[in-house]
Amino acid sequence: MKKIYEKSELAFALVWIAVYCFLQSLANPINKRIGIENAASAVFCIIQTVTLFCFMKKNRLLKRYGLNRTSVPARRFLYYIPLILLAARNLWNGAAVNFPLSGTICSIACMLCVGFLEEVIFRGFLFKALAKDNVKTAIFISSVTFGFGHLLNLINGSGMELAENMFQIAGAILLGFLFVILFYRGGSLLPSIIAHSFINASSIFANKTGLTVEKSVVFNLIMFAITAVYAIALTKTLPPQKEFTLSGQGQ
Repeated sequence: MKKIYEKSELAFALVWIAVYCFLQSLANPINKRIGIENAASAVFCIIQTVTLFCFMKKNRLLKRYGLNRTSVPARRFLYYIPLILLAARNLWNGAAVNFPLSGTICSIACMLCVGFLEEVIFRGFLFKALAKDNVKTAIFISSVTFGFGHLLNLINGSGMELAENMFQIAGAILLGFLFVILFYRGGSLLPSIIAHSFINASSIFANKTGLTVEKSVVFNLIMFAITAVYAIALTKTLPPQKEFTLSGQGQ
């Protein structure tokens, strides 16, 4: 793993994306065989999270990929209030217990790890690798790749329908853009990891009772608006971190 990283940071990111997507797809049929929601997914995600974190810590890469506190005051990020609203989006229609205890525990563990893995892989390794040449291109590719990666939910046995998946992809691209801006302007992935993990984990408790198509569309549009406005506001009010201005030349 270290040899791949030393040879090419971009190759390392792409390998991790491929492995992550493969294991996520492999886990769904295994989950159904076991009969416990996200049981195999949780195991795969925990193993990947521990492996990646230990690799980063051993090679002193935690700070390079944003696993540190930001030096920018919270007020400059509007105290993260828009991010908190977005993080709670799955609970806008209320909360409910949707799975038995075993399935709930496995799902929470899985979703928390997914938040960490996707942020470190897409906003950490992939973005940093591409930003060496052009920051704007890195922001675009990191966001779009993350969004379209959710197409896997149509073919991996998750049961998601096309319309729902299209909204998910659009939302993921916007959130991906916001998360990379938070990293680009704040130098820390922690706000994005926390928000992303909470969005994932709270989906387990989403209340779908009375959630009509019209209501779902309205919720998605509100989410899109908050995400876009917040991301644009940060690009206008906060300068990029010095490490990015020294590398990428396409700011």
